[in-house]
Amino acid sequence: MELRQLRYLVRVIELGSISRAALDLELVQSALSQQISRLESELSTRLLQRSPKGVTPTEAGLAFFREAQLVLRHAEQAVRSAQESRLSGSVSVGMAPTTAAVLGLPLLRAMRERYPDVRLHVVESLSGHLTAMLNARQLDLAVLFDSLAGRRWSVMPLLEEKLFLIESRQLQAATAAKSPKRMSVAQLANLPLILPTGSHGLRSTLESAFARAKCKPNVVAEIDSLAMLMDAVDSGLGCTVQPWAAVARYADAAQRFKLTEISDTLARRATALCSLSDDELSPAGLAARVVLADCAREAVRSGRWVGARLIS
Repeated sequence: MELRQLRYLVRVIELGSISRAALDLELVQSALSQQISRLESELSTRLLQRSPKGVTPTEAGLAFFREAQLVLRHAEQAVRSAQESRLSGSVSVGMAPTTAAVLGLPLLRAMRERYPDVRLHVVESLSGHLTAMLNARQLDLAVLFDSLAGRRWSVMPLLEEKLFLIESRQLQAATAAKSPKRMSVAQLANLPLILPTGSHGLRSTLESAFARAKCKPNVVAEIDSLAMLMDAVDSGLGCTVQPWAAVARYADAAQRFKLTEISDTLARRATALCSLSDDELSPAGLAARVVLADCAREAVRSGRWVGARLIS
């Protein structure tokens, strides 16, 4: 027995006609009749007396009608109670520009759909700044690339991203240079690189990769703004090493940039969802953490997050 069957029967009895009830419920008359018949079969009794003038409830139907009205009122009250006590509050979430390019809008949409009364405060900044903000408890959650051990954080490994050499296609065409499909870190040593400063997670990952390759990067500029960094690359002032997400906001990325995968297996960026400890997070914060993790997994599984794989 289903609530909709109770609603159907109640409306039929109230209107005294299956045809009028079907119009009111926006159902095909045959479908409504079928649902009533199924209900009668389940109860093993006749609920309606049909005649050319319409329908009237049998004695059993009238008794059922009264109880069904009560059940429907209780169901409506349960819905109202759930809505009145739904989750509320505010949550602050930090994401690096590359992460925000992929997860920002999906997170906003998912939170609005699941928890419309929770106010989301999103901070977009480089990972070093986000780390400091999380330590200062200015953020509840942050997606970070350097989740330092020993802090009182809850850390959930999310995914791993491949790194790419990113250069201007215009510059490449002007020099008639041809890049291979994949390059090693050692092959990057003589290229003019534009990178973020050393306080950020990606720079730490790259410094370790160059150290393992026993070479040093040729850094021609340090820019702690992804938008300005990519503008500099687009203008041909140098190239950079970033995950694919660095070009995710460019609708014409394929025409503007050439991406060459870095082949070193350890030259990857590990991404983790870090938050205040569970006993410090509000219920809204705990809910937002689940939603953010779901959004990241969906982005990877759907192929929207190019070059990323989930960490089991």
